Amino acid sequence: MAPEKGRWVLVASGLVINLCLGTLYSWSVFVDPLFEYFTTSLGQEVTANDVLLPFSVFIAIFAITMLLTGKYVETLQPRGVTIIGGVLTGLGWLSASMATSISMLTIVFGVIGGIGVGIAYGATIAVAARWFPDRRGLAVGMTVLGVGFSALLTANLAGYFIAVYGVMTTFRIFGIGILIITVPMALPLTFPPAGWRPAGWNPPGPEEGPHVTCECNRSEMVTTPAFYGLWLCYFIGSIAGLMAVSIAKPVGTDLVHIEAGLATALVGFFAIFNGGGRPVFGVLTDRITPGNTAMLSFVLIALAGLLMWLMPTAPAYIIAFALLWGCLGGWLAIAPTATASYFGTCDYPRCYGVVFLAYGAGAIAGPQLAGFVRTTTGNYLGVFPAVFLLAIVGFLIAFILMKPPVKP
Repeated sequence: MAPEKGRWVLVASGLVINLCLGTLYSWSVFVDPLFEYFTTSLGQEVTANDVLLPFSVFIAIFAITMLLTGKYVETLQPRGVTIIGGVLTGLGWLSASMATSISMLTIVFGVIGGIGVGIAYGATIAVAARWFPDRRGLAVGMTVLGVGFSALLTANLAGYFIAVYGVMTTFRIFGIGILIITVPMALPLTFPPAGWRPAGWNPPGPEEGPHVTCECNRSEMVTTPAFYGLWLCYFIGSIAGLMAVSIAKPVGTDLVHIEAGLATALVGFFAIFNGGGRPVFGVLTDRITPGNTAMLSFVLIALAGLLMWLMPTAPAYIIAFALLWGCLGGWLAIAPTATASYFGTCDYPRCYGVVFLAYGAGAIAGPQLAGFVRTTTGNYLGVFPAVFLLAIVGFLIAFILMKPPVKP
């Protein structure tokens, strides 16, 4: 198969791998069953913050691992790195089935699983970015689409398995499934030969605009205003999106009072927007620049926060959470594409590892803020004015700082 066609196979492989890695996004379906399991079955006292903690730690460790292991994508090649990551992710889910406390669940699920996803996820993105210099936003968006669409399948599967087998057995089932799927799907992953470019494509030259890609290493990247603008915007977008992911079902059942089965189904519905937001925002990033796409995302996030704040009803809930999940998916395409567009691909795994720390920081701040609001006020309504204000701040930062560096 010609490279111009064969490279799409690598995108498909990355999509399926990320579909498994993204099982985490069905976490809101686990929240109430875990709360019941630890309080009723084990007689332990747990809070909303406690049950959200494994989710937060998982994504934080995921982000830190991407930063620390990015350089090994080059030395071990993406195939080997992705296999290691898939195995650790599966073991994290398997180990979670044996947890007897929130602390143990946080360590085995959050740490082991987070390390696994952090290793494998970055490798799949690096492969897409290398093979598609001509359509980078689309390729990266399609690769990470699997993470976003994951909850469409896994949320409903989790609801079914939890009802039939119990929450801890569901962890075991998912762990086995991740191991079976990710390892063989990682086998085709490889980088293109040095200097390869798609037939008939030439990189843009200086005459095509005042800004062109700067081939920066990580040390050079962190000295630019564009990096800090991208990092802060990614952080704010992640706070809003991961907060919505972590509390989607409880908000539906507790705040707008819809039936639990419908709330579970809606988590899968929201995943359509999370997955679809990745290629859509990836293409927008290619066409209207990362900065403009970032500002658009914050307009949508602000509208979602305002809608839920002023009208906490079932229709408003569906619209607002679809927007929030969609924009989270969008940021998982905007940020990696912007990193490659602004700073090049010569040191891409390590550069994006630093940028991705914003996602990990958002994973701690977002769900824990939601848990704090729920614990102190008795419901999640206070989350949404905070989302609205954060979106305004993000829009201003994107307007001022998200501009590509000028090539020396």
